[in-house]
Amino acid sequence: MLRFDGINARIQGVQVLRGLGFTLQPGTTAALIGRNGAGKTTTLRTVMGFVAPESGSLYLGDQCLDAVPAHERPGLGIGYAPEDRRLFAAFNVRENILLPARAAKVPAEEIRRRLEGIYEVLPELRELAERPAGNVSGGQGKMVALGRALMIGTKVVLLDEPFQGLAPALANRYAEALRTLRERDRDITLLVTESNPALLRQLADRTFVIERGEVTEGGSDAAAGPPAAEEEVS
Repeated sequence: MLRFDGINARIQGVQVLRGLGFTLQPGTTAALIGRNGAGKTTTLRTVMGFVAPESGSLYLGDQCLDAVPAHERPGLGIGYAPEDRRLFAAFNVRENILLPARAAKVPAEEIRRRLEGIYEVLPELRELAERPAGNVSGGQGKMVALGRALMIGTKVVLLDEPFQGLAPALANRYAEALRTLRERDRDITLLVTESNPALLRQLADRTFVIERGEVTEGGSDAAAGPPAAEEEVS
């Protein structure tokens, strides 16, 4: 369970989150929809500890995260794929995927087990494993970032605008990977941000709308058509 309890946050003196309050039960796939600047990325960065709320609390299950430093949060089972991917260009794809688990001192056998699970969800990453991360395309980089998030995100996975900039074929492939993940692991919580609600209608069983840092629930979008997409970025 991931619970936001009245989160208020400022960045450089500007109020970005205003009384953020909602709860995601285990197994939920939730979409957080909003325009650029509405507070989507700040919400995810608050979970990761990169933004410190001025008031309110955040809970993972029964554990309050307020005093947990950012570098310890991935070890609690929280994975994060930022919009800009943030891959280490000097490392190969597999090393990028393994990095958070190694930093969290996950046992080697468990790392191998998780990596095989990631390859089942994203088999293309096995083929790319030895390629330097600096040589993958923008769309492939999104897949690598997802794999890295899954390596450490055993309880919660946060995806920041994962479809942004993807060509239609890659957007559909990414959505297929998320559906495969959901079939393999029905307890993991997914929180996915997007500017365009159409991109998540087939995936999300709960939809929240964020506007000027305030969140309202927008109902279920599960019955809509396939995701749209934009051109792939390099």
